[in-house]
Amino acid sequence: MTFLDRSQIDRLSDRAPPAPGKRLIVGILLAALLAALAIRNWVSADALAPAIVTLLFAVAASTAAAAWLCRAPRFRILCLDVAGSLTFIGVAISVLIEPDQVVGLFTLSDQPK
Repeated sequence: MTFLDRSQIDRLSDRAPPAPGKRLIVGILLAALLAALAIRNWVSADALAPAIVTLLFAVAASTAAAAWLCRAPRFRILCLDVAGSLTFIGVAISVLIEPDQVVGLFTLSDQPK
């Protein structure tokens, strides 16, 4: 009987090693979190959300560029997924930003802190 012959099922030795997806996502999100904590000291509280969103978009763009330059198709797809996830997180956070907060990111204040 053919359906009892399990020799044709996908062998473990034929599989390519899995891409380091969880480690890559955790590493990129941890780096973005550390950068957001560092940004907190340089920008005001009102401009913090736009700065973090800008940081997320920059990291997503650099991850997509790394995926574009990569030759391995499995790693390329993983990097594009990470870039899309970071873009989605940035868009979701940017919904909560008011326009006055973005203006505060690009203008200098004469008021002391």
